[in-house]
Amino acid sequence: MPNRIDGARLRGELAAPVGPYAQVDVVASTGSTNADLRQAVVDGAPDRTALVAAEQTAGVGRRGRTWASPGSGVYVSVLLRPTGVPIAGVGSLSIIAGLAVLDVGDALGARVALKWPNDVLAADASGKCAGILSEAASSDELAVVLGIGLNVTRVRADVATPAGALSPVSLAELGAATSDRTDVAMMVLAALHEREVAWREAAGDLVDAGMLDEYRQRCLTLGQEVKIVTGGGNVVGDAVDVESTGALVVELPGGTRRSVFAGDVVHLRPTDG
Repeated sequence: MPNRIDGARLRGELAAPVGPYAQVDVVASTGSTNADLRQAVVDGAPDRTALVAAEQTAGVGRRGRTWASPGSGVYVSVLLRPTGVPIAGVGSLSIIAGLAVLDVGDALGARVALKWPNDVLAADASGKCAGILSEAASSDELAVVLGIGLNVTRVRADVATPAGALSPVSLAELGAATSDRTDVAMMVLAALHEREVAWREAAGDLVDAGMLDEYRQRCLTLGQEVKIVTGGGNVVGDAVDVESTGALVVELPGGTRRSVFAGDVVHLRPTDG
């Protein structure tokens, strides 16, 4: 496969006893890296087990959406067993992953920014570069599977974009210094580990982890009028803040504020001021 992902190199640099991950597996193709690691939770896989795929054929996103992820990116999932983090703190993991992808983009010179809660966009919001999905997994102890799908090179024109979704854009198209998928996978896993260690030491609190202000500065959602589709209906208002738990604070018409912990966000138009 052109520009294949070198599993031996990833394991040699990132897996124990040399690296921070208990194990790092690399596959050419799978249905969903998150689904594979949810099964690994049941099978007793250890904390910080990582799986990298060059292609997904049944990737899973928010609200159970599925899509094919062609061989133009890296698809990474990590099983975390964050002892010491309360369940309420787990909701901020998507923000941690977004910051990690931002670290990679910045290091490579790609122009990227964040959209709450789980997307990485081109800095001008013209396209989506990465998607993130954090899922609590069935286990006797707290376990989370955190997945990142990142476009490295241009996505094929025949790959369908879901209705209403931003068009895909890649790191390469945004000016990244390399399109080597092994290098990018290495950087994603290293950046995610660095962010996750600080997050875990702070018990999932973004303020204590020193990351909330950074997220606020790079989040395109803040300052926008938004519509958020949640399980309990739509929320429309101005996105004014992000809390230490990762919740988005929306100011509703009339001035009351509501914290939203999850949902699909549509940017309507920038707010005044």
